[in-house]
Amino acid sequence: MSTRAFLPRPVPRETLTHLLDVASRAPSGTNTQPWKVYVLQGAGKDSLVEQVCAAHDALRANAELAVHYKEEYDYYPESWVSPYIDRRRENGWGLYGLLGIGKGDKDRMHAQHQRNFRFFDAPVGLMFTVDRIMGRGSLVDYGMFLQNLMVAARGHGLHTCPQAAWNGFAKIILPHIGAGEDEMLVCGMSLGYADESHVVNTFRTPRISAREFTTWVD
Repeated sequence: MSTRAFLPRPVPRETLTHLLDVASRAPSGTNTQPWKVYVLQGAGKDSLVEQVCAAHDALRANAELAVHYKEEYDYYPESWVSPYIDRRRENGWGLYGLLGIGKGDKDRMHAQHQRNFRFFDAPVGLMFTVDRIMGRGSLVDYGMFLQNLMVAARGHGLHTCPQAAWNGFAKIILPHIGAGEDEMLVCGMSLGYADESHVVNTFRTPRISAREFTTWVD
């Protein structure tokens, strides 16, 4: 599950190092291991949060600024079709409905979306980059690395939220974390101990059954 409310309880560096070591056993094409990770905590995290939230607010006030905040790779399709757009809408309205945010409540929608850029108050923020020279296959490898990390975190009583929402603000993020010009932002992630008392963490997304997406070729 994606956790969207965290406790301020810190996560020891030794635990984070162990989780990343576990994640590093993910398979990758010809063992290229294309992942690079930046861990944000404390003042470094807080500073990035404020910069990106300010940019997010400015973008809402002036949509023309969108030309300055482009994702470097297409995470979503340019044109949505069924059934994907249906699932996207079901997910969005299910979450907003749980939080009591109506369709016309743009202020609360904006505030909830901005929770992404506050790492949902998690004590640990992670940014993942890949060398721009790598091919699309490295993003497949990266997905397995991220999943390893998220599953390992659960084994230590931790929760996560992988976030592509950060990608449009790469021009702010990459210099802040000290990434090189050859690096591309893949995504961010919130990590910490879930606030089990928050209603948002009761949200569960539906899944279609294996029968619907599987074809047996005999």
